[in-house]
Amino acid sequence: MIGQLPVDEQLDAFREALSHNEVLTEVLTLSASLELPGWYLTAGCLFQTVWNTVTGRGPGEGIKDYDLFYFDSADLSWEAEDAVIQSAKQVFADIPAEVEIRNEARVHLWYEPKFGTPCPAHRSTEDAIDSFAATTCCLGVRLEQPGGRWRVYAPHGLSDVFNLIVRPNPVLAPRTVYEAKASRWLQQWPELTVMPWPTSAPTSRAT
Repeated sequence: MIGQLPVDEQLDAFREALSHNEVLTEVLTLSASLELPGWYLTAGCLFQTVWNTVTGRGPGEGIKDYDLFYFDSADLSWEAEDAVIQSAKQVFADIPAEVEIRNEARVHLWYEPKFGTPCPAHRSTEDAIDSFAATTCCLGVRLEQPGGRWRVYAPHGLSDVFNLIVRPNPVLAPRTVYEAKASRWLQQWPELTVMPWPTSAPTSRAT
């Protein structure tokens, strides 16, 4: 099983799996052209492409959108973030999927009203990725310029991703968010093993 291979071989297999998703590789290339600070393509489009590869599905099957994170603390206004979003719409106009762009420096401004849990200000895009509801989600990929070298951020490794294990990450998102996501994923990928939320988990990273 790929999830039992040495880390360097898992990285090779990860890149190979992602390369089969032509939408993803095109979004990666176009994202690099935007030159956004600290950017990563992240979350579902990555681990779900691996799940599809492992289970023999089409590489893009069930993927709702492609999350593009960046980090710009110089201007925390919605107007500045929206200017990036509107500009990027032209770049991604021919992509047959939604590319959702967010400035992770702003998340603490809107997170609590939406999820009911306070969110400390992120210090980087990596910090934001670390706070995803499941450790399986904690992935980021970008193309570094010049040369287009792949930079992979995977603080919890890749074994669970290849082994189809969904594991909670109770540092910020509440239990309800984790369980809702896991339930939705199980409907699309019933082969998953979903680990339960720990009974001793903190309610938020702020605690």
